[in-house]
Amino acid sequence: MHANQQRSFQATRFDFSSFFFTGLTGLATFLILATLATILINVLVNGWSGLSWRFITAGTEKDMFDVNHAGVLPMIFGTAARVIIMTIFVIPVGVITAIYLTEYAHSTSVFTRVIRGAVNNLAGVPSIVFGLFGLGFFINFVGHNMDAVFNPHSPNPIWGKPAILWASLTLAVMTLPVVIVATEESLKAIPQGLREASLALGATKLETILKIVLPQALPGIMTGGILAISRAAGEVAPILFTGAAYYMADLPKSLNDQFMDLGYHIFVLSTQSPNIQRTTPILYATVVVLLMLTFALNIVAIFIRARMRKKLRGLH
Repeated sequence: MHANQQRSFQATRFDFSSFFFTGLTGLATFLILATLATILINVLVNGWSGLSWRFITAGTEKDMFDVNHAGVLPMIFGTAARVIIMTIFVIPVGVITAIYLTEYAHSTSVFTRVIRGAVNNLAGVPSIVFGLFGLGFFINFVGHNMDAVFNPHSPNPIWGKPAILWASLTLAVMTLPVVIVATEESLKAIPQGLREASLALGATKLETILKIVLPQALPGIMTGGILAISRAAGEVAPILFTGAAYYMADLPKSLNDQFMDLGYHIFVLSTQSPNIQRTTPILYATVVVLLMLTFALNIVAIFIRARMRKKLRGLH
């Protein structure tokens, strides 16, 4: 009887440490949500008055600092285009690298350790350094050599200049670690039994990866793509030297054209305007548009991921 009472007392005893850390995590979550809500409310309150259909669909033919004539269509197009081009390049390279590290590479080999160290170091490099890398490698090296080979008699550089292609490739290099890590974790989560069963039935390792492992890992791969889009959509430093233009009256028509960008345009409005007070509505409205575009790109990616998960569940 005494033992039963002691066990009952221990079961009902108040666990102060558990309560303290639960409250601490709840407080941290509340602070994060409150900070996000404060930022969004501040941006929406200050920028809602400057939003209009004309502002979203008009260009910058007259004066981008004029409240009555400014528009952000070229910036929306440029931002969406560079993110889409970046995604086209970064997803295949990141997935192939993750497949090699997970399915083929030996974890104890020096080569594998070098690759993992390079990926980890790449994730910690400041974004401005990627901009200088893009200028030196993609423009001065790759672009100038392409001009020397394909357009040796052209007086003006065609590829050896800032362009939307080079800006997108620079962003792809910057977001590559995000895709690699997310894909690698998704591949590791696939049960080893599925691989062994496929190999036992006579499939090759490549067929097993392409037909068994990759389809199961697609939601995780899409998660990596979503994280890459979220980071790249608002980045300005990597595109300053590689493709962003201060002002353009027309939309870019080819991969070797410069482009206007929402993030860079926000920087210009906040630092180069002749009258900061007058352009404040445009500035906040542009921030709202950038947030809406980022959310829209993420929602599309999340919808595609959800469709993939639904199809995978239907196969089981």
